[in-house]
Amino acid sequence: MGSTTEFGFGWLTPVLSFVMACVGAGLGLRCMVRALGTTGRARRSWLVNGAFAIGTGIWTMHFIAMLGFSVTGTDIRYDVPLTVLSLVVAIVVVGIGVFVVSYSRSKAPAVLGGGVITGIGVAVMHYVGMAAMRMSGSVSYAPLTVALSVLIAVVAATAALWATLTVTGPVAAFGASVVMGIAVSLMHYTGMAAVSVELHSGAHSMHSELPGATPMAFIFPLTVLLGTYLFLSSAFVAISPNVRSRKTPGTEPEEHRRVSG
Repeated sequence: MGSTTEFGFGWLTPVLSFVMACVGAGLGLRCMVRALGTTGRARRSWLVNGAFAIGTGIWTMHFIAMLGFSVTGTDIRYDVPLTVLSLVVAIVVVGIGVFVVSYSRSKAPAVLGGGVITGIGVAVMHYVGMAAMRMSGSVSYAPLTVALSVLIAVVAATAALWATLTVTGPVAAFGASVVMGIAVSLMHYTGMAAVSVELHSGAHSMHSELPGATPMAFIFPLTVLLGTYLFLSSAFVAISPNVRSRKTPGTEPEEHRRVSG
């Protein structure tokens, strides 16, 4: 049995991954506020941006944390297509959730249904990302702990979708993003607590040739790229005009146009 750790770089990866989860959640919330203040193509654009921000933040959190994951007795590689698929899953399922909530007339059922779909999707993202690992050993999971991680993901996703409808002010958005960052991190490390690795027999498993890319050759550059996107997008959204305060000529109520005419 291989000994596992999440702290290959000490507290650096847990703290940095938590920060990225908070940044993605905060950016997604601000995009949702803008989306709910407009209609048509502009709303759809903000919703897509919000889904991309939250999904990217969750994925980046997961793989920054995985940079600190190691197993005694074997190297770890990552299957590139599966890893990219996990990113796509994260963005798509969050997108389903935010679109359902934004366009549904019955908000409470939409939040609950969207939360279940999104939460299960986030858990799928986590375990697809885990399935992308290649090592000289077999990975197994404790079923009850896996179930708990999925439950946490559903609760976190439901809370996130509820926050998109109720959180508007910057202070409240900051608090909500921290709570969401804690929930996503809790889901991740609960899922990792379910992991056990049985090393393959052989004296040279640590130096055997493994398929896939090393974390530093693939995961690290991709997380840096996505993290840069999140920070730059956050700055852009922070300084961009609030769509609620923008008036478009010709959009006055019909009664007002009749009186003024």
